[in-house]
Amino acid sequence: MRRDPIELEIFKNLYHSIAEEMGAALRRTAFSPNIKERRDYSCAVFDGAGEVIAMGDHMPVHLGSMPMSVQAAIDACEMRPGDVVMLNDPFRGGTHLPDITLVAPVYVKPRRRLGHGHISPDFYVASRAHHADVGGAYAGSMGLCREIYQEGFRIPPVRIVRAGVIERDVLALLLNNVRTPEEREGDLGAQIAACHTGAERLREVCARYGINRAQHAAQELLQYSEELMRAFLLRVPPGTYRAEDFLDNDGITDKPVKIAVEVRVGSGRRREVVTVDFTGSDPQVEGSVNAVEAITYSACFYVFRCLLADDVPATAGLMRPIQVIAPEGTVVNAQPPAAVAGGNVETSQRIVDVLLRALAQAIPDRIPAAASGTMNNLTIGGIDSQTGQPFAYYETVAGGMGARPGKPGVSGVHTHMTNSLNTPAEALEYAYPLRVRRYAFRRGSGGGGKHRGGDGIIREIEVLTDCEVTLLADRRTRGPWGLAGAEAGLAGKTSVIRSSDSIEEMAGKFSTRLRKGERIRIESPGGGGWGTR
Repeated sequence: MRRDPIELEIFKNLYHSIAEEMGAALRRTAFSPNIKERRDYSCAVFDGAGEVIAMGDHMPVHLGSMPMSVQAAIDACEMRPGDVVMLNDPFRGGTHLPDITLVAPVYVKPRRRLGHGHISPDFYVASRAHHADVGGAYAGSMGLCREIYQEGFRIPPVRIVRAGVIERDVLALLLNNVRTPEEREGDLGAQIAACHTGAERLREVCARYGINRAQHAAQELLQYSEELMRAFLLRVPPGTYRAEDFLDNDGITDKPVKIAVEVRVGSGRRREVVTVDFTGSDPQVEGSVNAVEAITYSACFYVFRCLLADDVPATAGLMRPIQVIAPEGTVVNAQPPAAVAGGNVETSQRIVDVLLRALAQAIPDRIPAAASGTMNNLTIGGIDSQTGQPFAYYETVAGGMGARPGKPGVSGVHTHMTNSLNTPAEALEYAYPLRVRRYAFRRGSGGGGKHRGGDGIIREIEVLTDCEVTLLADRRTRGPWGLAGAEAGLAGKTSVIRSSDSIEEMAGKFSTRLRKGERIRIESPGGGGWGTR
């Protein structure tokens, strides 16, 4: 049957709007500033086989890996109408423990049974959100751990809602293992509401157009996005392109951590196939910068998606022509019981950097210089002296975007695997015993060149009660690289200003106690420049 381009465009936008509305529902009803203000969440729509057919314009690090969580939920639980499955296990499609995923089946037509009495939904919807604390040794669950058991509460696929009723015993088990149970319960409720919104909108679409038509359009979108990716790959010169880059260290030792990639673009009959091979990357490390397979796959999805036009459907079909090889036991496919909190936020950024560096050899007119390359993950936790209650604050600090072949980089922006915002000073000071003392561009931190890299950020926060402060950051020993002969951006810096006004220069990954009135200052890296003057 000949594809109807108008109908395809209609359904592409319908499914995308559902994912976006799910995100809006989650944002409006969430409790924590991390979700309400920073928008550290993602939502997506899946077909009945668990393949993603639409993503919201949310967090790339969430979205590319979410299909693995959905598949893990499908494999573990027979989801009936009204059920919602919860999980955060990084070794079963998750990213790191603070990212909790909820998966809900969507039944439109009368239930049908497959072999052994299994019930097959017509669609699935999923919401993922970063919870500011999920227990563990450090407030905020983002510390310098050596194994995953220290990082927080690990959740296999388990029903949080059964037939429309919350499983109170499962919820209680989670809430008794976190520092901020009321906030966690509120955010989980918002995620459930987002899934409910997505399910209702899918039923409305099927009621209007018919389920057969809606499901056929979903399959057409998968095929169409695959065809667009294959057409793009035909324009990439065949060959083998290699690159490597490094994380500063793993937070436990000072040894740099190498990530290596070889991108093989096929020729002849295999002209439309690309292999992304991370063989040669370092073995998994003792610290928490290990990335699980889902993270590496997500970073590859993001990079190749960015090479296409904005209006290309973000579906599972995009990756059908791309094979990702991530050897088990390496820093890009860590195995239990590895600590992984930083792999999601830091190693994902470096995987993007190294993949872009390799592709710059093939398509130099399409690739920007390195961006800041770190999310500067800051967590502050303790007891609020005004309320007597525990608090856990989490934020990522923006940096400079790398310059592009035709334009300078943008200053003070979240780039690549993070698509979040900042926490406004007013919201931060209202919700936590903290005060923003300085928030400014880090002038001159972008790399020089024909097009200059964007500048980083200076963010200085004073604590108004004794608390624990943890930072997971990178690009402290080497700045983001430039391209086409341009300069690198400045490396980041972190300082602690004690009550005596003495200034302590800190490493990129650390945890320390701050007394009331002391401050932490983060100076994020600038982006690399592009081209010679």
